[in-house]
Amino acid sequence: MKLQRIYFINFFVCIMSLNVSAQEKSEKDALQLNTINAVHFADLAMNCIQQPYPYKSGHVIQDTTDNELPVEMHPSFYGCFDWHSSVHGHWMLVRLLKLFPGMDNAQSIRDALHANLTKKNLDLEAAYFRRTGAKSFERTYGWAWLLKLVEELHDWDDPDGVNWRTNINNLEKIIVQKYIDFLPKQDYPIRTGEHPNTAFGLTFAWDYAIKTGNDSLKILIEKRAQDYYLKDQNCPASWEPGGADFLSPCLEEADLMRRILPIKEYWDWLHHFLPGIEEAKPLNLYKPVNVSDRTDPKIVHLDGLNLSRAWCLFGIRNTLYSKDDKATIIEQAADTHLKATLPYISSGDYVGEHWLGSFAVYALSVKNQ
Repeated sequence: MKLQRIYFINFFVCIMSLNVSAQEKSEKDALQLNTINAVHFADLAMNCIQQPYPYKSGHVIQDTTDNELPVEMHPSFYGCFDWHSSVHGHWMLVRLLKLFPGMDNAQSIRDALHANLTKKNLDLEAAYFRRTGAKSFERTYGWAWLLKLVEELHDWDDPDGVNWRTNINNLEKIIVQKYIDFLPKQDYPIRTGEHPNTAFGLTFAWDYAIKTGNDSLKILIEKRAQDYYLKDQNCPASWEPGGADFLSPCLEEADLMRRILPIKEYWDWLHHFLPGIEEAKPLNLYKPVNVSDRTDPKIVHLDGLNLSRAWCLFGIRNTLYSKDDKATIIEQAADTHLKATLPYISSGDYVGEHWLGSFAVYALSVKNQ
């Protein structure tokens, strides 16, 4: 009897260890981009990139004749509730096609991109930015995501990708010129946790400039980043998060400056900007935020904040040696933020589903760099 009891205990422990191992594996898989979750994320964008309504327009109405529908003003990016969400939905689809060309919904994705990313459509998008009332349209959040889409297309050795890359050229040139015209006039950075955040807008534009070899844009961004942020100290992280943030003002700045500064200078700067960051301080930047209502279009922004914090933290981790204790602490914090939101990407409500998949894919992409 005693031997049977010992056997049962050993068997139970063995089964429990297997269950824990299976659970750990499942959690690890959930924090990686794979074919299964790629299909899921892609479906979220496919559900909206050709859905014209509901739509939130940033259009400035000039007079009574200025009454076009969104699909007429933005024949490429009329879906997904607003222009910028449509753009980063397209970026996500291109990203996933590159990583998983054999995914189950690959052909339907290509068909949708073929319909939206024609030269005619994209040239009309470019023409919109030339309008008098569009001077600040999507500045700089939408601009940044447009350049991220171009960056993703730029080196893709795929016939469709090459075609879309060519088609977007005129719109790309206009957005680049907008950065070049605007940044010398922007004397003060915008430090909000929403769309106009300057650090975020410079980050993706810098990535684009590096990928495409646009030295003039790169140099301008580096100059303005140092003008804005080099002397910053003691970022007021205790003020975060704001109730509608989907970007962390402190972490977005840190994510930009890791690109701009040599590693040693960066960590000297970071120790003054966010003292204790490698020791999980301040705690509120390491603790995921609560999302109380995923049907509220502003409160659900906080799911995006968890994901954007994750990509910023992963980026900071990438400046460290993998065996550095600081890297482990920062990576664990990033993973914790992912775990807090990834299960809720498909909330069943359009206000989150039309954009959060893109944030998840970008965060997971940075994690795996």
